[in-house]
Amino acid sequence: MGGWSTRDMPDLRGRIAVVTGANSGLGYITARELARKGARVVLACRSEERGRAAEGRMRGEVAHADIEFAALDLGDLRSVREFAAGFPHERVDLLVNNAGVMAVPHGTTADGFETQFGVNHLGHFALTGLLLPRILAAPRARVVTVSSMMHALAGVDLRDPNSLRSYRRWTAYARSKSANLLFTHEFARRLAASGSDVVAAAAHPGYAATGLTDGVGGTPTRRLLELSDRVIAQSAESGALPTLHAATAPGVRPDSFTGPARAMWRGAPARSWRAPWTVGDEAGQRLWEISERLTGVTYETLKRIP
Repeated sequence: MGGWSTRDMPDLRGRIAVVTGANSGLGYITARELARKGARVVLACRSEERGRAAEGRMRGEVAHADIEFAALDLGDLRSVREFAAGFPHERVDLLVNNAGVMAVPHGTTADGFETQFGVNHLGHFALTGLLLPRILAAPRARVVTVSSMMHALAGVDLRDPNSLRSYRRWTAYARSKSANLLFTHEFARRLAASGSDVVAAAAHPGYAATGLTDGVGGTPTRRLLELSDRVIAQSAESGALPTLHAATAPGVRPDSFTGPARAMWRGAPARSWRAPWTVGDEAGQRLWEISERLTGVTYETLKRIP
């Protein structure tokens, strides 16, 4: 797996993919490369203006691209429900939960959730659950959720998932990325218990110039990150490789975590280290129950694990 690249991706003609946050950064590269291999790709983006612009740019880069824009605001559960209710395809072969925000000032989603937990985790939890019947209808479907090596800074606070008692932007970001991994772990357990061949996996880009620093704020930290993006970070093209590997490579295992080979930082896709709190069965079940309660979305077709 050490030298894996987009050249190793299989033919994806006839497959239907959904990529959230596909208008820029990792999401754009992921969607473009899936389309290049023949997949029909739904570009699920919050901004119609930026989503349509990305669609046009992608058609210019991939002449045969079979792509379509669809509005999706992960910070608004009504938008998530509308996206799922209006989804025009009978199945989803590949769902890439990519969109996210990073280290933003304190705020809340349309439903009152802390922004990073709400967008990065709860929005994708709801989206996956609402699309689940279509995911299960596809043979050997995959759900890939994009986390971060920054998850190692903090686990999910199950007593205060919305950071009501205190808010530190980087801690909240790390918790949301740990939630992505814990969700993947519990989702994989429930799929296995239900006898499903759907693979739930996770990936991270290492340190890549993804554009997420745009939301950090006009601070010295942001300026330092922008400088690091130019000097140290690998490209978005390289950063998207772990996601593309998890989405398309043969033999990807349920609950696997793929990232860059060299110290989780750079390089070709490889198995990545993850914090022990992201593989706890009890914690995963508690996060699942909290997520169901907060979003109102239940995965009825999956067996509950006692």
